[in-house]
Amino acid sequence: MNLSNVIAQECCLILNESTKTEVLIEMMESIAGAGYVKDLESLKKEIFYREQLMSTGIGMGIGIPHVRFKGIENPVVAVGIKPEGVKDYESIDNEDVKIIFMILVGEDQHKEHIRLLSQIMEKLRNQKDRELLSSMTDGKDIYAFLTGGESHE
Repeated sequence: MNLSNVIAQECCLILNESTKTEVLIEMMESIAGAGYVKDLESLKKEIFYREQLMSTGIGMGIGIPHVRFKGIENPVVAVGIKPEGVKDYESIDNEDVKIIFMILVGEDQHKEHIRLLSQIMEKLRNQKDRELLSSMTDGKDIYAFLTGGESHE
């Protein structure tokens, strides 16, 4: 499974909202609006339950909310960019989160889940790539950058 096959182009967003709760809802609504999830309320419960267990702010300006979710047949990844940062994300390094990858996989897709987390971390390992990504202002540029298309340089 390749990251470029699961990133939903229509769910690559420049986030409008500013709090953690609001940006996560904005991303979930995008996923549901694109038809990847039928039960938005259940998705909200799962994502927020996961965040209660432990924040998905992993440091370096990155948040990776992720769930295994009933009704997902093929993994889907949404990407949200907030250039000025989400201040209340509760990241482990206390930095504002600027890049959010929301990963949804099926209930029994544990291997796919781990692979996607690994591929995302590999993509974001380079500080220059993180800086470039967090400064983007268009969803098409985000998608192109992450899938190997024309980048925004």
